[in-house]
Amino acid sequence: MSERMATSEINRPDVLAEVTAAFARYEDALVHNKVDVLDALFWDSPHTLRYGATENLYGHEAIRAFRAARPSQGLARELLRTVITTYGRDFATANCEFRREGGTKTGRQSQTWVRTGQGWRVVAAHVSLLA
Repeated sequence: MSERMATSEINRPDVLAEVTAAFARYEDALVHNKVDVLDALFWDSPHTLRYGATENLYGHEAIRAFRAARPSQGLARELLRTVITTYGRDFATANCEFRREGGTKTGRQSQTWVRTGQGWRVVAAHVSLLA
């Protein structure tokens, strides 16, 4: 990516549609506990990381182990706001605010997506809750 990216390279409609679809696939897998899909959507690399509300996970294997051990109940949530931004053809961010079903706290989720040979993959993620 050059130091100066042309405005026309931000949110190219075709790339934005691809990342939006990948994000929707991730969200569906998350709330329905489709662990195999969640695992597939994270880049299979020791460089991948996920900071959760109660855990720091370094590498795809640690993320996979967390998903396998996580309870499958109470995953439903409402997305309050989602902002997806693409930068060129191969890099994007997805950020959302959410509330768990029946919950009162607002959560935040940030994801960095990169186009790989296998498609769009999350390379870094962060989840936190507001007090």
